[in-house]
Amino acid sequence: MLIRIVRLTFAPEHVPAFLRIFQDSEAHIRQMPGCRHLELWQDADDPRVYCTHSHWESAEALNAYRRSALFGQVWPATKALFAAPPLAFSVQPATLSAPVGS
Repeated sequence: MLIRIVRLTFAPEHVPAFLRIFQDSEAHIRQMPGCRHLELWQDADDPRVYCTHSHWESAEALNAYRRSALFGQVWPATKALFAAPPLAFSVQPATLSAPVGS
């Protein structure tokens, strides 16, 4: 499992356009092979900042989405609205062999 969080910052006037893009593409992204979860978070302290939070079966599944025609449409349209470069984090849940604190 790969968890992906991408922090996106928009100019205030571009937030509605981003929300339309996300709404229009959300169901299609969720149907991509390997996508297990997708949601959008809004920063409680800065209404210009949103984070996408997704779970993918593997890095290969995420990379397949990033090579897809859908990503080729969604990403350029979203990128055109940025007020700051995005920050992306990909993490894999750690497997512990012993309970924490042992």
